[in-house]
Amino acid sequence: MARFVEYIKESADDLMNKVSWPSWKELQSSSIVVAIASLIIALIVYVMDLSFRNVLEVIYSLF
Repeated sequence: MARFVEYIKESADDLMNKVSWPSWKELQSSSIVVAIASLIIALIVYVMDLSFRNVLEVIYSLF
């Protein structure tokens, strides 16, 4: 149990003193980039889904 407590203490020390956290401005700009990229990918997947659905409807209507 003592090793576990020591591990937690060392982990907390690493997070507080050794990790370089982004500034608020860097965090905001990165978040905006991620949000825009997510929207673009979602739109691409939506268009692909719509296209495949229409192609399959045409194929199924032939039979």
